[in-house]
Amino acid sequence: MRADRIFAYGAAAGLIGDLLLGDPRRGHPVAAFGRAAAGVENRLWRDHRGWGALHTLLCAGGATGTAALAARAVRDRPAAAVTLTAAATWTVVGGTSLGREARAIGDALAAGDLALARERLPRLCGRDPHALDGPGIARAVVESVAENTSDAVVGALVWGALGGTPGLVGFRAVNTLDAMVGHRSPRHRRYGWASARLDDLAGWPGARLTAALAVAAGGRPRQAVRAWRADADRHPSPNAGPVEASFAGALGVRLGGTLAYGGRVEHRPVLNGEAGREVRTGDIERAVRLSRRVGVLALGVCVAGRLTVGHTVRRARKGRG
Repeated sequence: MRADRIFAYGAAAGLIGDLLLGDPRRGHPVAAFGRAAAGVENRLWRDHRGWGALHTLLCAGGATGTAALAARAVRDRPAAAVTLTAAATWTVVGGTSLGREARAIGDALAAGDLALARERLPRLCGRDPHALDGPGIARAVVESVAENTSDAVVGALVWGALGGTPGLVGFRAVNTLDAMVGHRSPRHRRYGWASARLDDLAGWPGARLTAALAVAAGGRPRQAVRAWRADADRHPSPNAGPVEASFAGALGVRLGGTLAYGGRVEHRPVLNGEAGREVRTGDIERAVRLSRRVGVLALGVCVAGRLTVGHTVRRARKGRG
């Protein structure tokens, strides 16, 4: 079976598995990778970019290399190759768990249980929940849903289309390392530099595709495009900016503003400020539904792109022959 069809069947099966089952409840491979990466950090840590780059190379390179060896081992067995791709896709794509956590916080806010909403928020993002009221928590959830649609779904599918199982695993490894050491804490300011920059590079195509699909699927294409063009570059993150701005326009809300992370306060630009309104609790469900539509559309785009490229390459080879 051709590689493009292996990806098409495997990615579709893996995404369906995520939609039906969500993440594995126990023994999640990403969690195992995180523990291993933490162990490597404990041995290697120095307040130095070079040591951080070595950490990134060992962890991300090791995960990608292991996936490449597994893919090579089953390349002559189509059923096994599809199964491996499906398992990798299910493992690295986290759209259903993202939606589940967002909805749980939305339900707590709808019930007036601000304490429960604050308790659950750290499961979704790194904001300081004690500094947020109800609308602030709702805004944080919508922003996290938008950003993680790119990080946990679309970006992985893009790299799966480009690199098969190693692409899927490599992207998730890089994204996980960024979450672990890529933030600007005193410990990781230098050590996490390589992981953060590599994540920016790896996330670039998925973020732009996510933003474009949010425009297409959000119901307010003009407003989404306007917010993307006007506000994305004002965001400190090169990849979160387009995604959050397009989601803000598509949902008709304002995102951004003052944020608190572990005692550090950031004053970010407001996205879709002129046309949007304050985020409400009900917007969490709207964001989750938009995220799911974007994920399904991303699968279609990535599969179609992989099949098209495969067909073009085969025609070019025949022409040379």
